[in-house]
Amino acid sequence: MTVLFRVRQHQAAQQVNKCITYLIFILIAFFVFYPLVYVVSAAFSPSNNLAGLSIVPFGDGFTFKHFKYLFERTQYWLWFKNTFFIALWTTLLTVIISALSAYIFSRFKFVFKKTLLMSLLILQIFPSFVGMIAIYVILDRINGLDTLWGLVLVYVAGNIPYNTWMVKSYMDTVSKNLDEAARIDGASHFRIFATIILPVTKPIITFLAISSFTGPWMDFIFPKMVLRSPAKQTLALGLFNFVSDKKNEFTNFAAGSLIITIPFVFFFLLTQRAMMMSMGTAAVKE
Repeated sequence: MTVLFRVRQHQAAQQVNKCITYLIFILIAFFVFYPLVYVVSAAFSPSNNLAGLSIVPFGDGFTFKHFKYLFERTQYWLWFKNTFFIALWTTLLTVIISALSAYIFSRFKFVFKKTLLMSLLILQIFPSFVGMIAIYVILDRINGLDTLWGLVLVYVAGNIPYNTWMVKSYMDTVSKNLDEAARIDGASHFRIFATIILPVTKPIITFLAISSFTGPWMDFIFPKMVLRSPAKQTLALGLFNFVSDKKNEFTNFAAGSLIITIPFVFFFLLTQRAMMMSMGTAAVKE
């Protein structure tokens, strides 16, 4: 009887622990997903401001008027085009420059190699906000203020140091026997990089593309500093005007924020599949 009682007591304790664990995870999930669901419901709510929203998601009804307002009475498509231009060119230039730089640091020996690598690492110690005055002055002298390409230069320059280190560390794990075999067959350094190294390092290149695209797509600080005219505004700047001191159009802001996530989610899903496939077919590493 004593043994049976202890077994039942142990099973009861396990059930209690399981219930407590489930309760904790449910609470965590609620606090994580509730703000997201609330923003989605606000985008379709008939109300026009935050004070008129129901605390229960979708408790006010369902409407598309905020999306119609964005497309017909604002410059949302222009903001979207500007942001996409900046994010796309930042991603392309960051991937090209960082991959080439990483290949050089990984495969070649030259004077001041360690010094340059250490310099790239030191540059990441200081936050980007420290150089905002210097960035503003440089852009002003090269006529880069209030231009989309000026903002692209800022993002690319900030992305290169850390991303070069990251891609170089991954390339260091790729077997150099692949390079030597290709060189015996008469391949040039660029052909080795383009046809051998890039396919093998596709997972880290894909991750680099995702992270490089995300930064400009979501950033507010640097566009606020660099861009001035309404025709050059990004999505972050345009949507911020809906929730400024003079306006309280949270529902329009929520509708615009919801549209922002759609292309980014598609981009992430496509690149995620490519990343998983390339991880499964990667070459032998040292």
